Amino acid sequence: MSELQPASSRPSSRPVPLWRRPAVRWVGSAAVLGALLWALPLNELRGAFARIPARTWALALPAYLCLHLAGATKWRLMVNAADGGLGWGAALRCYGYGLFGNTFLPSVAGGDLVRAGLATKLARSPSGVVVGSVADRVLDMAALTAVAGVGVALAHRSPAAGSAAIPIAAAVGLVVAGTSACAAAFALPLRWIPKRLRRTWVRALRSFRTAAARPWRLAGALMLGTFLQGSLALLNAWLGAACGIEVGWAAWLLVWPVAKLSAMLPVTQGGLGVREAALAALFAPFGVAAGLVVAAGLAFQAVVFAGGLTAGALAHLLGRMARR
Repeated sequence: MSELQPASSRPSSRPVPLWRRPAVRWVGSAAVLGALLWALPLNELRGAFARIPARTWALALPAYLCLHLAGATKWRLMVNAADGGLGWGAALRCYGYGLFGNTFLPSVAGGDLVRAGLATKLARSPSGVVVGSVADRVLDMAALTAVAGVGVALAHRSPAAGSAAIPIAAAVGLVVAGTSACAAAFALPLRWIPKRLRRTWVRALRSFRTAAARPWRLAGALMLGTFLQGSLALLNAWLGAACGIEVGWAAWLLVWPVAKLSAMLPVTQGGLGVREAALAALFAPFGVAAGLVVAAGLAFQAVVFAGGLTAGALAHLLGRMARR
């Protein structure tokens, strides 16, 4: 996948922070998973995995990839709302590489950088790609918050609704703070911007204003993001039911977005381990055995890993076809 390589091969003199190194993330995931497996009965985990039918495994991966077509549509909608001028084929390639990066690079932002970096070479306006990608990430946070809010409304009598209040409030705060910071940054007088950055800043400002002048696209992207995150929660509910978890889908709409938000902490690789621990803690008030929850979380993580590999391979294939 040569397209993942940076345009410049000049080595960077700035040291990479310890928490951003892949080896540290994998060690963190191994430590958290090891603690979970040590604390939980292995027979319960093995039994939960054995309950998952082969048909469920076979259908989960195509369902996961099809759902991410909505994610690619959402991202392209935001990029083109900022006048990025990105075609469908290029958007699918970039999104596929980004999905691969989200799974196997040190953080979620790593996949975003891969996706945006490749898109800047294929789009009409690189500044539109950057502005659209930032807006897309903010909308993802808003969509997760919206899905969790629906779960709270449907499961408000459960003790888990109270335990999820703090993460949901934190997510709302991050969305509001991120949106306000972007708006405040673009409202700065041009004279405050360093001269060497003014031309790039003006281009980004034009893209930001273009996107803000198209609110219907922002609303459409938010609807697509909410559909994607809600559908992923229901996919987890399907895998959880196969493992033997007997709770309503409303509980998954509440618990899964909060667990995904907790997995964004930069301590493990792709949230592996942290997400499963958060799921076990959040499902405890529902009376669900922790072993079943961890098994369902690991089953979904297997689908995510397979989806990242498949998306990266398909993106590479699309790139070769485009070069021909």
